[in-house]
Amino acid sequence: MTGPELRIDVLFYVQHLLGIGHLNRALALSRAMCRAGLKVVFVTGGMPVEDLDAGGAEVVQLPPARVLDAGFRLADAEGSPVTEEWKAARRDKLLELYRTRRPRLLVLELFPFGRRQMRFELIPLLELANPDRPQVKIVSSVRDVLNATLSPEKVAWMCDTARRHFDQVIVHGDPAFLPIEASFPAAKGLIDCIRYSGYVVENDEALPDGGARGEEILVSTGGGAVGGPLIEACLAARPLSPAAEAPWRILAGRSLPESTFQRLREKAPTGVTIERARPDFPQLLVRCRLSISQAGYNTVMDVLQSRTPALVVPFAAEGETEQTFRAEALAKRGLLNVVPEAGLDGPSLAAGISEALARTAPQGAAVDIDLGGAAKTAELLKGLLITTEDA
Repeated sequence: MTGPELRIDVLFYVQHLLGIGHLNRALALSRAMCRAGLKVVFVTGGMPVEDLDAGGAEVVQLPPARVLDAGFRLADAEGSPVTEEWKAARRDKLLELYRTRRPRLLVLELFPFGRRQMRFELIPLLELANPDRPQVKIVSSVRDVLNATLSPEKVAWMCDTARRHFDQVIVHGDPAFLPIEASFPAAKGLIDCIRYSGYVVENDEALPDGGARGEEILVSTGGGAVGGPLIEACLAARPLSPAAEAPWRILAGRSLPESTFQRLREKAPTGVTIERARPDFPQLLVRCRLSISQAGYNTVMDVLQSRTPALVVPFAAEGETEQTFRAEALAKRGLLNVVPEAGLDGPSLAAGISEALARTAPQGAAVDIDLGGAAKTAELLKGLLITTEDA
């Protein structure tokens, strides 16, 4: 027997490929939705990650897809190029999930403004859901910055798909700081359906009253798939920097190949600890003297929340502009320092470390930027849910 009482509120789809930043942000949103009383099915299509905390949502793992390098060529769990048969089987599983869970809200992370590789399953999903509107609302969940290297044809396709299939685009950013049209001018044509949530941050760690930062230099590489060069540069920069005598802790993401991880550990000198990413990263971050990282959404927002002095090296391979765009906007406000990835080596990173250590912590950094995006997203979705009930 099926009936209205058996329907779920939200079917939330996320596909992480190279790192796990998209997944972590989506998990934070899922937890916020569950706290707000929404019944959520969390659909993940990337490589399995242990101990996912989706806040009580039902987690469904699709046959995993990943990319092996910054070229973003789609591969299966074994690293083989995906076949048409593989795509069809995964598409059918996703469509059946929609039919059986019967969501009131369908939320797609990043699509259609990214994840075009997944068109083989997401366009059929949208076509399946469209006849159910307005009882079903369709939402795109998008980060603050989109890549600026998109062709006019891709931009036109993204906007046309958004207008045709989506009721709302929730941008996880603050328009007073960085409106989405700054990196994606075509968003001006979608202004009627764009809503801003603020940045999604769950890290609420802070130094205790009277507390002081330690001397540790903390290096983090997110998911780690492309973090090897940054770690190499840090090892070369340490003896050239003002922090040559300080303890360094380097956190390598789980996606960094084990052979590379072990090689780097063997190369590390006394005073440098290299270990895999830790769940207590927020606690380490708030107590360190300086954070060195790439400039992914989640890490940068954690840095701002902790008000830790920071140096970032934005990932910029294969025409990626997102991290550079965000990092430069924050640097203009004096909230962090930037070293470009192009030409990164020990001397250039050491010079950046010197500049970053010469400044004090960005007092009030978190005050001027809206970091309440998790709760606001749940609020926006509940508002849409009410409209579906009235339809």
